[in-house]
Amino acid sequence: MRRLLGGLALLAALSGCSRKEASPPAPPVASRAEESAKADAPGALLFFSADTRGYLGPCGCSENMRGGIDRAAFQVLEARKGTLPVLYIDGGDSLFGEPSFTPAQVPQEERKAKALAEAMKRMGLTVRALGELDDARGAEFRHGLGLPELNPGAAKVLPAGARKVGVVSATDAAGLKQASAKAREQGASFVVGLFHGTLQQAQEVAVTPELGADLVLATHTATEFSGEENKLVREAVPVVALQSKGRSLLRVDLAYGPKPSRFTLQKTAEDAEREAASIERRLELLNREVNLPGLLPERKKLQQQKIDELVARRQALLNAPVTAPAGDSDSFSVRFVPLESTLPSHPEAKAVVSAYDADVGKMNLEWAKAHGQDCPAPEKGKAAFVGNTSCRECHAEAFPSWEASKHHEAWETLEKAGKQFHLNCTGCHVTGWEQPGGVCRLDKVAGREDVGCESCHGPGSLHAEDPTPDNIVGPPGRALCVTCHNPENSPHFDFATYLPRILGPGHGQPPEVKGKP
Repeated sequence: MRRLLGGLALLAALSGCSRKEASPPAPPVASRAEESAKADAPGALLFFSADTRGYLGPCGCSENMRGGIDRAAFQVLEARKGTLPVLYIDGGDSLFGEPSFTPAQVPQEERKAKALAEAMKRMGLTVRALGELDDARGAEFRHGLGLPELNPGAAKVLPAGARKVGVVSATDAAGLKQASAKAREQGASFVVGLFHGTLQQAQEVAVTPELGADLVLATHTATEFSGEENKLVREAVPVVALQSKGRSLLRVDLAYGPKPSRFTLQKTAEDAEREAASIERRLELLNREVNLPGLLPERKKLQQQKIDELVARRQALLNAPVTAPAGDSDSFSVRFVPLESTLPSHPEAKAVVSAYDADVGKMNLEWAKAHGQDCPAPEKGKAAFVGNTSCRECHAEAFPSWEASKHHEAWETLEKAGKQFHLNCTGCHVTGWEQPGGVCRLDKVAGREDVGCESCHGPGSLHAEDPTPDNIVGPPGRALCVTCHNPENSPHFDFATYLPRILGPGHGQPPEVKGKP
């Protein structure tokens, strides 16, 4: 979950915070012999990303989390080693996750967008559409990233072996129809419409008579958490939507017949789709189990092995070559590529992410020291945060249960990952983050690390002065927990299952009495 760090200072003084970034090397260029061989190839591979929302990798602490630009890079660059031409296309809304930022967020978000752009270049990005999230730092910043862009209503026609592929961008049915016509006029045999809208809106557009597109990709989600699944709607013009935040790629395999014809979606691929869907359901159940609190290590190891086997089996399905069915027609298949944690990463893209991680913590800490402002005091009569030490004075019996929980290790978890100064992470690993009477500066978190008592029971200054049940939160409910244990950070969270893991004698249960069994 993204948390905002307040601050009103200007950013001019930050020019020296980040190291000078070297220009990334150009992606490998195929030899003339290789290019000549692929020029008449009997098919092509298209990879799509969309609605990445500024994510370089998965966010959260659960097991087996999907996503990562380094895993996406491996899929695309590994495919380039084959005999078919490969195009990598982005649907937009990828550079940033919010339309605007506080001054404190700007250094991190700009550095992240640059890292994403660098990784996309290394993947050989062919073209990308635009979404409003891409302009969170303005068009000038976006242009400075040097990515090949496709404006709404425009068409780009690309060589793809023995055929040409048209990529068009639009925000409505009329624009998509006109852009598709442009692509056809320029010789495109297969046209993909990058539609800046939701899956439902894209379905409404896809029924437009004589649309001219062979496939429509919905590149936008209505809310941060409405892009949780990969979806294919088989209509006259198929419509697809990708799982957001860089958790999956879309792979489209083109297979050419002896002579050009209108492309049709292969029905022979439906068996593979059904098997992949079955594997997906089994993975969901297994992932839910391995994330259960208190699962025995032996059981966890066994279930993880099953997960690894299923991921490998599905990956084999995804990588199986697709050939044109018998006859003279051109055809295509659509497959989703979930970027599971067991899949390999491309070393160059992983280095880009590692460089970002190393830079951004330093940048954010320097910004906090130079420009950070303390949280405002609470309103008169409202409580402030006092820290665990004050709570321990009266509730020492509750602390063994807390110290045995993962809440006690929240800050250490970030330190181990080198992300203790990442603004996207801090809010759920510090007590009283950006709340009145809490902590609003990365350089002043000492004493407020971890998910402490007041994270669940509220600020405790009034209770410390006058301990009554009326001035403190008693047992917190699910609504509070899911502010951090949301579908992104904790996708398998179940309140009834997780709650007992943080309870114990003196903390939600009767205290132990010495001398009694």
